[in-house]
Amino acid sequence: MNTTLTPDTVERIRAALVENPNRMTMQLARDLGVPEAEIIRAMPDGRSVELDISRWEEVIRGLEEFGEVHVIVTNGGATLEAVGQFGNFSTWDEFFNVQTKTLDMHIRWPHLGAIFAVEKPSHMNGVNTYSVQVYDKSGSAAFKVFLNFGGQVSAERSAAFVQLRDQFRR
Repeated sequence: MNTTLTPDTVERIRAALVENPNRMTMQLARDLGVPEAEIIRAMPDGRSVELDISRWEEVIRGLEEFGEVHVIVTNGGATLEAVGQFGNFSTWDEFFNVQTKTLDMHIRWPHLGAIFAVEKPSHMNGVNTYSVQVYDKSGSAAFKVFLNFGGQVSAERSAAFVQLRDQFRR
């Protein structure tokens, strides 16, 4: 998945993000009529790094080391937010499972199209957030994993985020 956007569209995305870096990417994608993954891909100033989608399982397994995280899953009709820890992984047919006491996710891995490591000011309070965002092949968000949500990230978590980003950089 890599939609070919016109240079004008990419410039409109970047200008919108420079003007309002806190803007929710899902809403900006809707307003500009482009897949949300393309908003993330076009982020200025190195705020988004695309990761190697062929290593999706390693990336997801790597989320376990962060401990408790904030997971957001959104579709056209609802948004679900959960706080929990990744782990207890298994695979069954098209499902890659995360089943801990706090998270129960069944990821349909054949549909994954892109993964990004994202640093972005929160739409709530402007505090810089660190997240791993996973998109399906159409460019819609499959799920987003925030290392901090509404608060500062520790130096240790920030360093671990940079390590994961650099290890799986596309």
